[in-house]
Amino acid sequence: MKDLLVAIASGLVENPDAVNVVVDEPNEEGTIVYHLNVAEGDMGRVIGKEGRIAKAIRTVMRAAAARSNQKIMVEID
Repeated sequence: MKDLLVAIASGLVENPDAVNVVVDEPNEEGTIVYHLNVAEGDMGRVIGKEGRIAKAIRTVMRAAAARSNQKIMVEID
């Protein structure tokens, strides 16, 4: 899952070396939180107009997690 998020984000940004994903341990509900960090100048590219790209990233990640019976959340920091 982490590799998928890195691949998606790296394709969107100008500085793919700055893409970093931190994975938290599952919380009490079993949800795993993925924290996506990108360079300051690339935040707009990852979030998109009105958050459309961020929503799309979260949707793709949730669909991939559902295939492996996981609950996840993506935070863009």
